[in-house]
Amino acid sequence: MTPGATGARPWLAFTTCCLIWGSTFLVIRIGNSSLPAIWAAVLRLALASVLLAAIAFALRRRWPRGAELRAALAFGFVDFGISLPLLYWGEREVPSGVAAVMFATIPLTTSLFAWGMGLERLRAGTLIAAVLAIGGVALLAASPIAPGVTAPAVVAVALAAITASLAGVLLKRAPGADPFAMNSLAHGVGAVVCLAISAAMGERWVLPRGAEWWPVLYLTVVGSIVAFVTFAWLLQRWPASRASFIAVCTPVVATLLGARVLGERLTAGALAGAIVVMAAVLIGVLSDRAGATRR
Repeated sequence: MTPGATGARPWLAFTTCCLIWGSTFLVIRIGNSSLPAIWAAVLRLALASVLLAAIAFALRRRWPRGAELRAALAFGFVDFGISLPLLYWGEREVPSGVAAVMFATIPLTTSLFAWGMGLERLRAGTLIAAVLAIGGVALLAASPIAPGVTAPAVVAVALAAITASLAGVLLKRAPGADPFAMNSLAHGVGAVVCLAISAAMGERWVLPRGAEWWPVLYLTVVGSIVAFVTFAWLLQRWPASRASFIAVCTPVVATLLGARVLGERLTAGALAGAIVVMAAVLIGVLSDRAGATRR
């Protein structure tokens, strides 16, 4: 057994990741109320890139080269240059709990992309779960989610989840890259792409004032760095299949926080779609865990 795999500390790390990633969807919505959506993503990515670079230099980490560099740049372009702005733009309308439910499908769609690229085998349970999750997302998109939520916003969040899955598979092509250095480059690429998108959309580039800074700083420090370091520590002590249950817990946290802080409520149809998606994710996670046990 991996040293440190038992005891309370891994469970504390697991809970920390669930709470942080469950809260980020809420904080994005809060930040969108005071800053243009894509510009807010630019600020977060730029700050995270600088902080991660400082950590990498302080720890004297090796910077990606060759295939690792290409993979890091591709990951940054897709995950932070496409997925993140889609999420920020969509969450101007989409409740944070619904966005988290859609992102819970990432482990399933990642398996499909990895299979399509010849990187992994596709188990029957994962395929069934993926089809079920697609049906749940379709039900979400077809249902009136909440007042003021339009179809383009829902589609944007769905596409954000899909492209995040693709980015994760692209990152598999650089398994040996240092995480701090690689993420610094990826965040920097995303910041540049988001800046171009923000300019094309005619967003107003203004710095936050006073309390407007806290969503940006929270997402940068807690959402991008603390959660990443905690999850990396957890993966050194737990099997990836067990840690993947974070995907099941995060939407629950996001939905409860959204209801408590912003008074978000889902319609019956949207709630049914969310339940279908979460059931699919649970099936997929259990299937992956069973497969890992057999290996």
